[in-house]
Amino acid sequence: MDAAQLFIAFVSSFAITVAGMPFIIGYFHMKKQGQEIREEGPKWHNAKAGTPTMGGLGFLAASVLTALWFGAWQGKLTNSLLILIFVLLLYGIIGFLDDFLKLAHKQNEGLTSRQKFIGQVVGAIIFYGVYRFEGYPDTLNLFGFDLPLGILYGLFVIIWLVGFSNAVNLTDGIDGLVAGLGTISFAAYAIIAAYQKQYEVLIMCLSVIGGLVGFFPYNKKTAKIFMGDVGSLALGGLLAAISVMLHQEWTLLLIGLVYVFETASVMIQVMSFKLTGKRVFKMSPLHHHFEMSGWSEWKVDTVFWLVGLVAAGITLAIVL
Repeated sequence: MDAAQLFIAFVSSFAITVAGMPFIIGYFHMKKQGQEIREEGPKWHNAKAGTPTMGGLGFLAASVLTALWFGAWQGKLTNSLLILIFVLLLYGIIGFLDDFLKLAHKQNEGLTSRQKFIGQVVGAIIFYGVYRFEGYPDTLNLFGFDLPLGILYGLFVIIWLVGFSNAVNLTDGIDGLVAGLGTISFAAYAIIAAYQKQYEVLIMCLSVIGGLVGFFPYNKKTAKIFMGDVGSLALGGLLAAISVMLHQEWTLLLIGLVYVFETASVMIQVMSFKLTGKRVFKMSPLHHHFEMSGWSEWKVDTVFWLVGLVAAGITLAIVL
């Protein structure tokens, strides 16, 4: 595959997303269905109530369709590509059910934590089964050193996929943040996949990048539509799966540094409050802390994107 052919994958997903998003936005407006804003969130977010959500449906559909047709065209529609598509779809379905129930109940509560967790674990187990069937090793790349784990690697995969799907979901709290960060993260893995000549992973990355770039104009401040759990859970699960397929698991801690910080801020906040009755941050996840400190959403986006970009650049300098 040359660069021109690979660019087609990006353009395909981009075009499908751009063409389809107005119909999704129009449908939710027609049904008068929009996001319910959580009561404990920043008060100025109340103005966003009623904004359509589940925009992830648009770029997920575009990514899957592009990966399927482009993979078939290039003779790369293998189990490796199909299992990545499966992870994107299954985690997207879990997020869709969560979003749908929130809209149906007109409150910011969808699936229970247990229901989401079970679905995420099942998806991770199936992914690991195909991973092993395809002959990939049960070794963990720990900062450049291979650590044989045997069956325990399966447990790691479950924790990795579930953990990062939730981490990206937590990060998706302000307009455009995850759309930008996701583009950076998948671009970094696309470069690593090209370097390793893992073209199935490369196709998947380019398909998602095209969808996210097409989605961004509709999701940037002031957002016409939110990504929803259908998008964020799917992106997080796929990022973790790709890091495993590339045998570069540790890199997600750096490429996904913002997701790690966001998740850590929630854990620290909860632990501090339970132990001392005091909060470390003005609000968690971390992006809300900076909002409460007077930062605009655009400033939070820009700074977090820059952190993600620098972290991705450092990762590539180490790996390549």
